[in-house]
Amino acid sequence: MTRHGENTMRRIVFAGIALTTLVAGVAQAQHAPTRRKIVEAIEIDAAADKVWAVVGNVKDSSWVERVVGTREDGDDPAVSTRTLTLGSGRTLVEKGRRYDAARRSLAYYITSNDVRDLPAGDYSATISVQPEGTDRAKVEWNAAFYRGYPNINPPPELNDENSEKAVRAWVHASLENLKARVEKGGS
Repeated sequence: MTRHGENTMRRIVFAGIALTTLVAGVAQAQHAPTRRKIVEAIEIDAAADKVWAVVGNVKDSSWVERVVGTREDGDDPAVSTRTLTLGSGRTLVEKGRRYDAARRSLAYYITSNDVRDLPAGDYSATISVQPEGTDRAKVEWNAAFYRGYPNINPPPELNDENSEKAVRAWVHASLENLKARVEKGGS
């Protein structure tokens, strides 16, 4: 084989290796988790300050779906850690990221949870309350997370779609709980 023929053969072999590596990487990426984002909102027939009195009280998260107890470690909700005890007996641990009472907004991330309760990892959220007139408020919950199983080939209940569906249902149920509590006059 001539030198030109050898160089051509090497190029073909290297191109084949590069193509195989690229295809393998793409195939693996198809199974990698993707960051999910959801936004749920609800309108509540109450003044925004009345709604914020419930949402902004991070020492009582009992309006959040499946939460039966709250313990806050620290006095500053912008950075404190909250342990939410769930009806299952397990806990969900949140860390404050931002708290702005004037804007009726709080942000947090979850540092520890059991995927049987919330099938999500690297979860963060912002909840805000905005007035919609004098006796009506809109609560918006923005969440971002990865599925509950971070590796490739997750079990069906922890894949991207089912994790998103479960988190969305949990957020929606929590907002419905909030609406019911506030509109009944509870705080």
